[in-house]
Amino acid sequence: MYKVLVSDALSEEGLKVLKDEKELSVDVKLKLPPEELKAIIKDYDALVVRSSTKVNKDIIEAATKLKVIGRAGVGLDNVDAEAASKRGIIVMNTPAGNTISTCEHTWSLMLSMSRNVPNANASLREGKWDRGKYMGVELYGKTLGIIGLGRIGTEVAKRAMAFGMRVIAYDPFLTVEKANDLGVELVEIKDIIKESDYITVHTPITNETKHLIGEKEFEQMKKGVRLINCARGGIIDEKALIKALESGKVAGAALDVYEEEPPKDFTMFKTDKLVATPHLGASTEEAQVNVAIEVAKQVADALLGRGCRNAVNVPCVDPEIYKVIRPYITLAEKMGLVIGQMADARIAEVKVQYSGEIIEHDLASVTIAFLKGLLTPILQETVNFVNASFIAKERGIKIVETKTSQAEEFSNLIIVEAQTDKGKVVVAGTLSPRKNPRIVKINDFYVEASTTGYLLILSNEDKPGIVGQIGTVLGQHKINIAGMTLGRTKVGGHALTVLNLDEEIPAPVMQEIRSAKYVLDARLIKF
Repeated sequence: MYKVLVSDALSEEGLKVLKDEKELSVDVKLKLPPEELKAIIKDYDALVVRSSTKVNKDIIEAATKLKVIGRAGVGLDNVDAEAASKRGIIVMNTPAGNTISTCEHTWSLMLSMSRNVPNANASLREGKWDRGKYMGVELYGKTLGIIGLGRIGTEVAKRAMAFGMRVIAYDPFLTVEKANDLGVELVEIKDIIKESDYITVHTPITNETKHLIGEKEFEQMKKGVRLINCARGGIIDEKALIKALESGKVAGAALDVYEEEPPKDFTMFKTDKLVATPHLGASTEEAQVNVAIEVAKQVADALLGRGCRNAVNVPCVDPEIYKVIRPYITLAEKMGLVIGQMADARIAEVKVQYSGEIIEHDLASVTIAFLKGLLTPILQETVNFVNASFIAKERGIKIVETKTSQAEEFSNLIIVEAQTDKGKVVVAGTLSPRKNPRIVKINDFYVEASTTGYLLILSNEDKPGIVGQIGTVLGQHKINIAGMTLGRTKVGGHALTVLNLDEEIPAPVMQEIRSAKYVLDARLIKF
């Protein structure tokens, strides 16, 4: 008998799935104080949460029997997946359960904003009949720019075509061929900004997407543009948005998510040009039931040995095989993170080559781990070990896997070549004698770098003083160098400088590094 603790409200349909399993004993204990949860979690094999319960490192370390954590929803901000991984605990989410709900809410906000529904409704309730005051605009014939064409973005695009809109989209992992199949014109973000009448964002919040739309972008937009955000707060710079609304550059905005939730300052909600809801994208009866049933089935199947789905931290393979290939799974995921943050164009094809003794094993899960790492910088928690292959295929990325017994300089080696619109990115990796992953080649340069913390990759001219120059900049900003390696093709030619860092480099400091003498390019990789 496995014991399952449900610590956040779950629909009855989801609870029934768990309770109908004869081998599961289910306890529902809501709103547990952290200390009480920590005290009782040792008795349970599985924990099911939504967003309220904080499953931090202390809770996980106290969970001596825990095998599965199921999150009824997409985001995993409240679950320490890294701590769970170290304990061998599977963490699952339900990335598809709220797709239609969020898509429809996007359209609810878009239509309400276009036809002034909230303001007209409020006016009528006050006993006024101001027909002329609330003149609206039609969607037909307008250009809709979609940033992020994943599940939700794709559903939004389908409905836009029914409204007779021209749809343009930006997604760095979607090929032109796949976009054509969807009837969508694939463009760059700058084209979305300049050409769209409406812009809707459907991307996770990352270092790259935070304030993706700010003052500079608003200046480049059409006068009278309208924006919608049902994805994550912070993608649109709220302060810049308010200025753009006040100036008239932006005719209207519709927000469901915010940089701070709940907001402490409600001033922005006073403008008539803003339609706002309190994070209701997934708040439909159907979505709540869908994610509850989905997470319940996943947890039950994982506990009862029927396989696992939507695991975000471990691939679902035979435990004995997993013990052997686990270091390579970690290595491949780290390599994917490097290429995902280095590639600055759409990836059309990925070639993964394995060499050495490793080829004796089934390496499908290692390739999947690479794809998860590759897609994570953009898609964040929506990509996992189960759906990574599907998402890559969905976006038209071709995967070619080869094996060779020739191990070159290393007993085992993984080489990945990603072909993009602008060329190729190559990364090679291996394991240290202690089975720690390390990067040994980037493009044409042999290097030696660990895969922890942050990696600063400099493309530079092979001139004296580069190391001292960059070291001085980092030292002035109290950023510690944990390791360094240099690579070059010939004396005085093109070189690569790779530094392992303990701290993240702020954007202004990165700009200072990029403008340093002899530096051709600089990339910061976050592991």
